[in-house]
Order: sequence, then structure tokens, then C-alpha cells
Amino acid sequence: QVQLVESGGGLVQPGGSLRLSCVASGSISSIAVLGWYRQAPGKQRELVATVATGGASYYTDSVKGRFTGSRDNAKNTWYLQMNSLKPEDTAVYYCNRFGNSYTWGRGTQVTVSS
Repeated sequence: QVQLVESGGGLVQPGGSLRLSCVASGSISSIAVLGWYRQAPGKQRELVATVATGGASYYTDSVKGRFTGSRDNAKNTWYLQMNSLKPEDTAVYYCNRFGNSYTWGRGTQVTVSS
């Protein structure tokens, strides 16, 4: 079973930026689509972005134009660059294989507040 470790979260002011990383314990090169998810307090986990092998991507409407996903198969790592952060982006962020999830990691907390 692949293990996932998210990092890069923190406290940032509105308008700031963070770059999240997700390191997998196994190879990700054969995984067609990787996902970033988030869960805000009192809400269900939601899909934020996906990164496909061929470069195609998906972004939920609320982050379009602000978030960018990328992957480095050689490092078994994928990333989420988050710019122009808003208070409503505050959540625990998780990464996982899209569609057939591995066991979820602990996530990384992102707090956007002045």
C-alpha cells in the first residue's frame, strides 16, 4: 500500500501563496491522475484539483486561475501551488490517487487569515 505524506501548509495572510507537496512511498509514474483535496471544518472533503500524466488538469471553480497542480514522477511527488489565497481556502489539504484512493494521509493544514 502506498503511503502519502503532505507538507507545505501553514498560516498565510489573504493574498499570500503556499506550495503544497505530496510525497508517495511508491512510484507514481503509472498513476494516470493525481488529486488534491481539502476538508474545511464542518464540511465534507472536496476535490480541488487533479494532475494527469499527459498534463491535463481539473480545478474546482473556486480555485481556477489561482491554484496550479504539477507532478514530478521521478521524485514520486506532486505539488499544488496556491496563489492569491482567500480565507475560504482554509482547510486541511490532502493528496491521493484520483478515483481509486490509497489510504489517506494526515493532510497539511492551510490557514488563511489576517
